[in-house]
Amino acid sequence: MMAGFAGRAGAVGDPPQHYGNPLGEQRELAAGRAIVDLSDHGVVALSGPDRLSWLDSITSQSVDHLKPGGSAETLLLDPNGRIEHAMRVLDDGETTWLLVDAGEAAPLAAWLDRMRFMLRVEVADRSAEFATIGYFEAVPAGFETAFGLLDQRLVWSDPWGAGVAEGGWQYATGVHPAVDWNWREAIVERDRLGVLDDVPAAGSLAAEALRIAAWRPSFAREVDERSIPHELDWLRSAVHLSKGCYRGQETVAKVHNLGHPPRRLVFLHVDGSDHLVPEHGDTVVLAGTDDAVGTVTSGAMHWELGPIALAVVKRTVDPSAALEIRTQGASLAAAQEVVVPPGAGATADVPRLPRIGAVRR
Repeated sequence: MMAGFAGRAGAVGDPPQHYGNPLGEQRELAAGRAIVDLSDHGVVALSGPDRLSWLDSITSQSVDHLKPGGSAETLLLDPNGRIEHAMRVLDDGETTWLLVDAGEAAPLAAWLDRMRFMLRVEVADRSAEFATIGYFEAVPAGFETAFGLLDQRLVWSDPWGAGVAEGGWQYATGVHPAVDWNWREAIVERDRLGVLDDVPAAGSLAAEALRIAAWRPSFAREVDERSIPHELDWLRSAVHLSKGCYRGQETVAKVHNLGHPPRRLVFLHVDGSDHLVPEHGDTVVLAGTDDAVGTVTSGAMHWELGPIALAVVKRTVDPSAALEIRTQGASLAAAQEVVVPPGAGATADVPRLPRIGAVRR
């Protein structure tokens, strides 16, 4: 017999995708009246006096001055600036906790352990001992007492909803939908999850739909082997452009200052006539053609917006172009809402010098 969230009435999946009413669960979650089981996510712990300065030196965000209870987000890049890991960072004054998506804890911990050298840092994959629970800032009814039994220091606050982080940059223009995104993730000992049994819960589908509507990138969904932070507007929360050197920093600086990201994230409003939801990996084409211009990274049914998606498309795709999503044997019309504009990057505005030998007219 299943226990915990998967054993609740109506639960589908483990962790549950929903409990029988995905759209109703979205409303409750958005209003701060439900929690989400994120127990498939990973937890890596860093201890030792050099933990923050060391993490600062090898990842994209400035975290060396993170105070106890402080939250941040950082990326581990390869030498060419491509994203290898995304970490949600929380420090409690003694331990730095790295929250990562499912399947990422073991490879991340192994890589970090190899990079310690002579520094006073210890790395441990604590996923077997700790789980994470997601919710929005308002404490759900019935969660007050239960949450009081948990460690208040171990709550990560998503910086995505706090605006552009210090040292960061936002390519999106206008009013950002993340203005209402006050996501939290609490670290809970797995053997104490039972204290949450009476707290109302929403499934992962509800959390996904709200994340997509906030244009919030996910490592598990938006990142592939070619992704660089600029394409996903991730400089907004996870990159500090003026901190010291780290692996991949040269690419980050070159693309931001002198170039353009080769692809860009778009938010798609999808035609719901066929009652289909776009799926991860679906092909995006120019409407009325078979010309592939991108790929759906995340799709969901939103309780207010209907079917929505995030997709990564070629930089040169006209923002006003009508698109279609090929999914489940159908073509769904999709209207773009620009997240990363085609002109993103090239912020240094360096004047172009005439070529040697060129004749002025």
